[in-house]
Amino acid sequence: MKTKGLGKTGPKGTAFDYVLLAICLFLIVITVYPFLNVLAISMNDSMDTMRNVNFIIPRKFTLSNYTYIFKENNLGGAFMMSVAKTVAGAVIGVVCTSMLAYVLSRKDFYFNKLFTVLFVITMYVSGGMIPEYLLLTRTLKMGNSFWVYIIPGLVWVYNVILMRSYIDGLPISLQEAAKLDGANDFTIWRKIILPLCTPSIATVALFVAVGQWNSFMDTYLYARDLPTLQYVLYEIMEQATIQIDPHSVSSQVKNAVSPMSVRMAITIVATVPILVVYPFLQKYFVGGMTLGAVKD
Repeated sequence: MKTKGLGKTGPKGTAFDYVLLAICLFLIVITVYPFLNVLAISMNDSMDTMRNVNFIIPRKFTLSNYTYIFKENNLGGAFMMSVAKTVAGAVIGVVCTSMLAYVLSRKDFYFNKLFTVLFVITMYVSGGMIPEYLLLTRTLKMGNSFWVYIIPGLVWVYNVILMRSYIDGLPISLQEAAKLDGANDFTIWRKIILPLCTPSIATVALFVAVGQWNSFMDTYLYARDLPTLQYVLYEIMEQATIQIDPHSVSSQVKNAVSPMSVRMAITIVATVPILVVYPFLQKYFVGGMTLGAVKD
C-alpha cells in the first residue's frame, strides 16, 4: 500500500519540481540578462552594436571601448579620490550613525521620542538644493574641499533608525552591568554596543559606501578641483557624442566608439568595485536588515 501511494504522489511531485525549476530559471534569466547584455555591449565593436543591441555574447570582441575610457590621464587619481571618499565616508558615517543610534535607543534619554520625530521629518522635508549650496560654499567654506564629500552625508536618518532598532533588540542587562562596573556611555558604546552590532554596522557601511561611490553631483556642484571616478566617467560619456551611420562607415571612423558602447563600458567600470566588495558583506547585510527590523 505504501509503495502504491508513493507511486501516485511521485509523478505529481516531479511535475511540481519541473514547474518550480522553470520558474527559477526564468527569474535567473531576466535577472542576469541585463548585466550580461551590458557586459557584452561594452566588449563589442561599436559599429556592430549600432546595428543590434540584443545579445549577451560579444559578436565582434574588442577592448577599444575600455581603451577609450582609460586613455584619460586623470582616471587613476579620480579612482583614488573615489576610494578615499568611499572609505572615509563609510567609516566616519558608521561611527556617527552608531553614536546617534545609541543615544536615541537609551530609555533614560528624556528627548528620545522628540528627536526621533524631528529626524524622521527630515526624510520627507528637506531645505532644498539652493540653501544647501549656500550653506556649504558660503557659510562653511567647504567648496573644493575633501570634507564636502563627507560632512553632508555624515548621517542618514534611515541608517540611524535601522541601527537604533538593532540596538533596541540587545539585552539591556549588558548596559546595566557595565554601568555597575563604572563604565560611562562612551565605554558602553565602544566596548559593548559596537561589537554586538556587527551585522547592522556592515549594513550601514554598505549603504553609505554605495551612496558615496555612485554619487557625482557633489563633485559637479562643490568640488570640481577634486574629481571623482564617477564625475570623470560622466565627462567621458558626455564627450563621446560621435554619431555614425552604421550603413556607411568609412575607413577613417572604423575605430570610433559610439556613446552606447562607452556608456556600457562606464557602467561596468563603475559597478565592478561594488560587486567585488558586496559578497564579503552579504551575510552581515542580510542579518542587519532582518534583525534590525524586528522592533519599531
